[in-house]
Amino acid sequence: MNVVARHATKDFASDQEVRWCPGCGDYAILKAVQRTLADVDADREKTVFISGIGCAARFPYYMSTYGFHTIHGRAAAVATGTKLANPELDIWVVSGDGDSLSIGGNHLLHLLRRDVDLVYLLFNNEIYGLTKGQASPTSRIGTRSPSSPKGSGDRPVSPLRFALGAGARFVARSYDVAQAELVETFKRARAHRGTSFVEILQNCIVYNDGIFDGVTAKAVAADAQVHVEHGKPLLFGAERKRGLRLDPRTLALQAVTLGEDGVTEADILVHDETNPVIAGMLAGLSGPAMPTAMGVIYCEPDASLQQVAAPAPAASIADRLNRHMRSGHTWNVA
Repeated sequence: MNVVARHATKDFASDQEVRWCPGCGDYAILKAVQRTLADVDADREKTVFISGIGCAARFPYYMSTYGFHTIHGRAAAVATGTKLANPELDIWVVSGDGDSLSIGGNHLLHLLRRDVDLVYLLFNNEIYGLTKGQASPTSRIGTRSPSSPKGSGDRPVSPLRFALGAGARFVARSYDVAQAELVETFKRARAHRGTSFVEILQNCIVYNDGIFDGVTAKAVAADAQVHVEHGKPLLFGAERKRGLRLDPRTLALQAVTLGEDGVTEADILVHDETNPVIAGMLAGLSGPAMPTAMGVIYCEPDASLQQVAAPAPAASIADRLNRHMRSGHTWNVA
């Protein structure tokens, strides 16, 4: 029996004027999220978008769903409380690299380790856009900005490594204009039970324009990206003649070319998204010598801790209050 979807992409777009800079990568991400929700026939009345502060944080205004525009760095905490209060909600957190990894880093860490069942989208443009271009936790060494006029001397945070280190069970990466890949990644993230963390490389056309051109520009993308797929060899390049193999001497990934020095496809490492060691190596890849990994880097399919944890026995007032809170959306206390 064919199921007819109740919603189209436009049904998830609000009536608010989108107020990002013309050419901002956020437009493409917004469209991909709306398309994802339409494709999976999401229930708008049970969908909530929660954000902090920053350019990305305007997201809830542009979604025809419920939402919270919270305060700087606190989206993860508000989302945790919202999910615990009503586990039936489909919750998406939208945050930038500054909002997530600077003032919000501690909240994000605990969200990931607690494995709250929601999707966390981190828009990474390696700069503070809303506050006029200061260096962010992900800015590269040497970044010149109002807060680092002589060039940033701080080593950047890797969002994927941070997530893996905090115990995230679903970690993925894509980039703003990769519409088809974004939608498929979002579908995987939403279907996963537990916290799904997705880093999205996003271009800031005003304050950090072209920062990802070495990875995402059409002329170099085939050689600069490796699209990972569970059970498939880690091949890349326009003709898929390049690949990643595990160097037995250094136990590190090595970029090789098929046909050179006797290398065959049998030498290429096969992606296992359930292997945390492989995930850590892929998360650490960066150019120009190595390709940047795109797709689902890690997925541990075990049940969410939130779902398997049984409520602790309680007594008297606390027990009655807990029953009331979980009995429905409204209740009477005698």
